[in-house]
Amino acid sequence: MSRSLRVLVACEFSGTVRREFAALGHDAWSCDLLPSDDRSNHHIVGDVRDILNDGWDLLMVAHPPCTRLCNSGVRWLNVPPPGRTLESMWAELDEGAELFSACWNAPIERIAVENPVMHKHAKARIRNYAEPAQSIQPWQFGHGECKRTCLWLKGLPPLIPTNVVAGREQRVHLMPPGPDRWKERSRFFPGIAKAMAEQWGGWAEEWMAA
Repeated sequence: MSRSLRVLVACEFSGTVRREFAALGHDAWSCDLLPSDDRSNHHIVGDVRDILNDGWDLLMVAHPPCTRLCNSGVRWLNVPPPGRTLESMWAELDEGAELFSACWNAPIERIAVENPVMHKHAKARIRNYAEPAQSIQPWQFGHGECKRTCLWLKGLPPLIPTNVVAGREQRVHLMPPGPDRWKERSRFFPGIAKAMAEQWGGWAEEWMAA
């Protein structure tokens, strides 16, 4: 590959997706409010919305805050959990939808946003909302686990499964409570990250020639 892409991996502190694109020779950067686990100098600590206009070829939003957007959490919009208020729940929904909207409507030709299935209140708050292009499972990419993930795609084709394996364990769902549970749940699956880099990043020559 003689032409590399400038790739921004948003909402990622682990570096999982960034490293896969970098391994193929792309100029890949991750961005998150947290510092990078691997202490890479290709990680930006801050709000991704501040750098969406910096001339990226591809935006991959690896795991935006989804607690208030996804179907599994819609019940809290009616009856908040202990210690919380309805006002704070709806405020967090607005904040999450705004981040999703900013990424989805970024001035970048090729965009992929990963998120669980959304409820109707989230969809109504996202600018230029479109239904996800596909849903995938970790077991389609070498991980014997269940965790349905939707992909919203712009200028990109759906991912093709690379390694369908046995096992349908719900490891992520069954994680025990703890202060770092949210962080572990947000980690991306390496097999999916590799497929993204190979299938989307591997077509740089074709994209640039079009």
